[in-house]
Amino acid sequence: MAPYNLEWGEAWINTGRIFTQENGAELHPAWVSELFSILAFKADLPPIRLHDLRHCAATLLYAAGSDTKMVAAMLRHSTTRLADDVYTTVLPELAHEAAEASAALVPRGASKTGGLPSVSQEVTGGATDSGGEVTPLVRGGE
Repeated sequence: MAPYNLEWGEAWINTGRIFTQENGAELHPAWVSELFSILAFKADLPPIRLHDLRHCAATLLYAAGSDTKMVAAMLRHSTTRLADDVYTTVLPELAHEAAEASAALVPRGASKTGGLPSVSQEVTGGATDSGGEVTPLVRGGE
């Protein structure tokens, strides 16, 4: 005997879905999107598509520190490439944090030996003047 809902009996369509029409049939995506738009409007929310919530969720996952593999799995992407391409450059805060982390790797003072940093072109001048303050290096011939 086929599974059935108490109200619909054997006419119940068992899709295995949680959100369905009254008879168990799948909801049409356009209908769900339209209903979402109506509810968002009635709640005085800014205009946003239902699909945009998916992008928002992915962005928040990245902002919370989730790795690409986790985000791709939660969004049910077959590979991590889409998640990498679309979501990793969205938040300015993430770009700022990455820039700050990179800047933290750059040495902030002259070496203890007082030598000049390694350069590929001839330079004149020194890394420090007599007062010990950093002065700009001038490339030879400029």
